[in-house]
Amino acid sequence: MQHKPWKKLVLVVVVLVVIGLVLHGWLGGSGTSATPKTPAAIPVQVALAQRGNLDLSLQVIGRAEAYSTVTVQSRVSGQLQSIAFTPGGRVHAGQVIAKIDPSLLQAQLDQSRGNLARDQAQLANAQAVLRRYTPMLAKGYVSKTDYDNFQANVGVFAATVKADQAAVEMAQTQLGYAQIVAPVDSIAGAPLVYPGAQVSANSTDLVVLNQVRPIHLTFAVPESALAGVKTAAARGPVAVSATIPGTQGAPLAATLDFVNNAVDTSTGTIQLKASYPNADDRLTPGQFVQVTLPTTRLSDVVTVPAVALQNSPNGNFVFVLDANDTVQQRMVTLGPGSGDRVVIAKGLAGGERVVTDGQMLLTDGTHVRVATGNG
Repeated sequence: MQHKPWKKLVLVVVVLVVIGLVLHGWLGGSGTSATPKTPAAIPVQVALAQRGNLDLSLQVIGRAEAYSTVTVQSRVSGQLQSIAFTPGGRVHAGQVIAKIDPSLLQAQLDQSRGNLARDQAQLANAQAVLRRYTPMLAKGYVSKTDYDNFQANVGVFAATVKADQAAVEMAQTQLGYAQIVAPVDSIAGAPLVYPGAQVSANSTDLVVLNQVRPIHLTFAVPESALAGVKTAAARGPVAVSATIPGTQGAPLAATLDFVNNAVDTSTGTIQLKASYPNADDRLTPGQFVQVTLPTTRLSDVVTVPAVALQNSPNGNFVFVLDANDTVQQRMVTLGPGSGDRVVIAKGLAGGERVVTDGQMLLTDGTHVRVATGNG
């Protein structure tokens, strides 16, 4: 019982020491944390506000159309002997794609050549007779009437020979038509007649050929856009781009090459066509395309990527990056847009760096770090 006060004293001392250590640690820790750390720079992506010209554009739906379509017919009548193309395959200009039975045509040529040979022989004989009687005329051994008849015979047979020569050329041409050739590089459709069928000259359709290199993009624009299109055409070739719905890849680069000569009064539109080389065969006649063409050119305007724009109750703004990599909120007035860029009518002078990604973490005066590959 005598040792209890001593034990209590030791316990009190231990508690006081522990409390002291705790207080020392807390005070020491609070002392080191009193110096605030510099917040980390927020990574952003930026782009330049550009000053220059901007072509406003119009987007419409169009269709691919064969540059030319040829319905092939035979130029001679006869029986179709063979076809020499693959339906749906490519044919080249001058390639034989069908043959007509040449038997009758060959016989007509042989007959024409026979007539020519006969009449050439008669002409030669008439000329010989005329040469024989010419000296006799001066001596009076032959009458002037007979001599004139000999001379006329030479003229008649000479004319007959020329007619025979024309007939031979015609028969040769007709025989050549027995081989039907493709007029242009094109894609062949399905045969419309098959070997064994009787075809009539300039009447029976054999196959339809579509020229697809190049190919046309056909579309219509409102008549209100016609003035802008004509102005763009006056500056030079009008570049037209097109995309195929549901596909990926770079837009198709075409060139406007046709403006119709009248507005369709029922729709208030005018038809235009653009030529696309189609060397990659990306387009097939009848296919839908989304066409973009320039209409009006704005000169000396400031543009920024549309993704740089932000909205607030006070209006539109962008974050502008200064030389110290600090962003400032800048209120702007918008103008028209084209593609992925929009005109800034007021608020930017051009050349400023504007934030295009990372704006959600920014406020006025935030320090940022430009991500690699931007700026």
